[in-house]
Amino acid sequence: MSVIPFLQNEQFQQKISDRVFHGFFSRDGGLSEGVLAGLNCGIGTHDPLAFDNRALVANQAGVEPKNLLSLYQEHGARCIVVDGIFKLDENRPKADAFVTDQAGIGLGILTADCAPVLFYGQKENDRPVIGAAHAGWKGALAGVLESTVVCMKDKKDVRLETISAVVGPCLSKRNFEVQPDFAEKFIEESEESEIFFSTDRKNRLVFDLSGYCAYRLSRCGVKSVALMDVDTYPEEAGFYSYRRATHKGETEYGRHISVISLHKS
Repeated sequence: MSVIPFLQNEQFQQKISDRVFHGFFSRDGGLSEGVLAGLNCGIGTHDPLAFDNRALVANQAGVEPKNLLSLYQEHGARCIVVDGIFKLDENRPKADAFVTDQAGIGLGILTADCAPVLFYGQKENDRPVIGAAHAGWKGALAGVLESTVVCMKDKKDVRLETISAVVGPCLSKRNFEVQPDFAEKFIEESEESEIFFSTDRKNRLVFDLSGYCAYRLSRCGVKSVALMDVDTYPEEAGFYSYRRATHKGETEYGRHISVISLHKS
């Protein structure tokens, strides 16, 4: 299969086992055409080539195409444990995060401006556990990142001090304009959240999603958090963006995938 490009984070890579693959895939190198041109992996986009694109990704991640899993994401806080594969149909689990300690399974998060967050941790016997979360502003505010940490700790016996996370490409504060009532939701949850809102040179109120994700992770005890600091909005050739598609009046937009997987021994 063709080799397709993906982004990794060096700080996160230094923390994880050599048995683990992690990658944030852009839209580069895929088969889809038209407005979805590139590596569209969104199976809900009515793209007949989405599964072919996912097969390319699976090859890079070192898993079988059927083992590259995705959730029915709902912008909520639910996290599930995955101990085996499931079909990618309308009955796939409804959740926004999942964790596993099973080798040969790829956890794939689909985004187009929301923040994909990948996790790694270890049990007492040093056995690795991985996780992935879809953290749009709704999910991040609702607690999806904390849910992922709790799931790793309580259901897979991961030691908190071993958990590392990396926040992938997402809409940056340079392009995340919001209204005052949007900010109020966050400040009502915690006054500390005020620091993630600022006024830019155009006097627009903007929101720092990746910084907020890092804050929520730190707040629940994750000491090692890395940020990719890649904005999905301006790079049309490199990333899909829901906000950009909306501004252009497009009715469809692609989804890129971020993946973490455990290699078989």
